[in-house]
Amino acid sequence: MEDIDAIAALQDPVRRRLYEYVVAQGREVGRNEAAEATGVARTLAAHHLDRLTEAGLLESGSRRLTGRSGPGAGRPAKVYTRARAEHTVSLPARDYRTAAELLAEAAEQAGIDAGLCAAARRRGEALRGGAGPCGSLDEALRTLAARGYEPRLEDGGEATDGPVVRMRNCPFHAVAERFPPLVCGMNLALLEGLLGTDGPLRARMDARPGECCVAIEDSKNNLR
Repeated sequence: MEDIDAIAALQDPVRRRLYEYVVAQGREVGRNEAAEATGVARTLAAHHLDRLTEAGLLESGSRRLTGRSGPGAGRPAKVYTRARAEHTVSLPARDYRTAAELLAEAAEQAGIDAGLCAAARRRGEALRGGAGPCGSLDEALRTLAARGYEPRLEDGGEATDGPVVRMRNCPFHAVAERFPPLVCGMNLALLEGLLGTDGPLRARMDARPGECCVAIEDSKNNLR
C-alpha cells in the first residue's frame, strides 16, 4: 500500500510538475527555484514538495544557497532531491525483482556473461525495429529517454573531444547494485544493440555513483 500511496501522490498536476522538475535537475533544488520553474507560488510549492517528501518520492535537507558560511551568510534553505527508494505497483502483487536477482546470481555463478551480453545485444537490435543505427547524440537522447534512462548532454572533459550523453537513471539499478559486473556488462551490450555499433555513436563504460554505468559519445561530434 505504501507504493500505491506514493504513486498516487503524483496525481495532482502541480505536484507532478514539481516532482518532474526536481528529478530532471539531478541536484538539490530549493523551494524558490522549484516554484519559479513551475510557475506556482512559493508557499504552494513548499506544501507540495513537503507532501512529496512525506510520500517517499523526494528527500529533503537544508543548506545555504548563497554558498557562503559564517555570520551574515543567511539561514539554511530547505532543498529537495529525488529519493533513492524505488516504488512499483503491480496488481495483483508480483515479485519480478527476486526473479531477476536469482537469474543474475545463477548467470554469474555459471559464468555465462558472454551469452547474456550476446542476448542483450540482440534484444537492443530488436528494439530498434529494423531501423539503422542512431546517427546523432540528439537522436540518442530521444531514444534513451523513451527507455527511461533520463539522458542528458554534457561536456566530455578530457575523456573525449566532444560532448557525451550520460544517464541519471539505470533501469536495472536494483539488480545492478548486487551484481554490478554482470548487469553493467549486460546494459552496455543492450545499448550497443539499441544504438548500433556501425554508426557514429559509441557506448562505453563510465560508471559514476548513482547514475547509469554507460556513457554515449559521438566520434564525429554530430549533435543533430
